[in-house]
Amino acid sequence: MLADNLRQVQANIEKACKSVGRNPSEVTLVAVSKTKPVDMLLEAYDAGARVFGENKVQEIMDKYEHIPSDVQWHMIGHLQRNKVKYIVDKVSMIHSVDSLRLAETIEQEAAKKDVKVPILLEVNVAEEESKFGLKMDEVLPLILEICDFRHIEIKGLMTIAPFVDDPEENRDVFRKLKKLSVDIAAKNINNTTMSVLSMGMTGDYQVAIQEGATMVRVGTGIFGARDYSVIH
Repeated sequence: MLADNLRQVQANIEKACKSVGRNPSEVTLVAVSKTKPVDMLLEAYDAGARVFGENKVQEIMDKYEHIPSDVQWHMIGHLQRNKVKYIVDKVSMIHSVDSLRLAETIEQEAAKKDVKVPILLEVNVAEEESKFGLKMDEVLPLILEICDFRHIEIKGLMTIAPFVDDPEENRDVFRKLKKLSVDIAAKNINNTTMSVLSMGMTGDYQVAIQEGATMVRVGTGIFGARDYSVIH
């Protein structure tokens, strides 16, 4: 069933790309495996998944040794500064940088491990009070403050769009983030590429792809509904 789900998501990605003349190879699927046990991740791995997204540092730590080493781990949840040291040399990307202090901590901990960490800046496009993230007008000033850090690479932007019944309602959110990334890219800022646009989840990833997402984060669509009473 999980393999079927993964195939269906990949087919949907291809269909969404085709509808706007994009190459499906431009879109990376992040299998959001939070709260899921190792055996389900291995099942997804066997079905072809190679990029996994986790919301909590502890879950990455618990699963890291049990999953084949060619997997890329992405930290997609809110990251506390006191946890950064545990994952800077384990993750391929941190999606959720939303403050100067967090960026400084990542820089310091990455320097200790002599690694460079690709990061995305989390943008709260819809300005929902319940969500983390920078406001649109805070993104460029933060980039200018951190672009000379030697142990991070600013790869782009991420957003968590509002939870809606009709994915079309989020089209404008995705469009705004895409425009912001294009505007920033045009400034040719040091150490800043804007090559990654992480937006779209199970309910709306096809719309996000049509609006320029290069990375979609799909959990329920692959693994099924989550049981939050059992955190593995």
